[in-house]
Order: sequence, then structure tokens, then C-alpha cells
Amino acid sequence: MASPTPQPYGGTGYSTSKYNTLAIVGFVLAFVINIAGLVVSIVALSQIKRTGERGRGLALAGIIIGAVSIVLSIVIVIVFVGLAAQLSTTTTY
Repeated sequence: MASPTPQPYGGTGYSTSKYNTLAIVGFVLAFVINIAGLVVSIVALSQIKRTGERGRGLALAGIIIGAVSIVLSIVIVIVFVGLAAQLSTTTTY
């Protein structure tokens, strides 16, 4: 059995073509359950850094989409609560 050829900068010479499963799950969850997608994508990104698997772009997209959707959800809730409060205090004669 031949050993892998030495690579510069400490590489092993092995190429992993496997996608990180958590990156895929985190990306999908970012659209459905944004908080869970954000957390899973962060975990996936740390695993990818450690193992060298593929899926870094999916993990980053899951983080970005999850964070943006959480912020938008908070803004929408604040706007609706403000509108509801304004409508409940408005009196007509």
C-alpha cells in the first residue's frame, strides 16, 4: 500500500469529497426553524474546520440566513406590537 505523497504546508494528501451532514441540515433548518438552523450551522462550521470536510459554504449560508431571518422576525414582531398598541390607544368619537 503506497503512502500519500507529502504535501507542502502540512497537508496530508488525502482529499475528502464528503459533505458535512450538519452543514446540509443547518442550511435547510435555517429556512424552517431559523434558531435551530443557526446553531446547527455554527456547529457544522466548527466541525468542517477540524475535519476538512466539504460544506463550508452551506454552513456559512445557514449562519447568514438564520441570523438574518431571526433579526427580521424580531423587527416584524416589534412593528406589529407597536401598531397594535397604537390602535388600542386610539379613540374615535
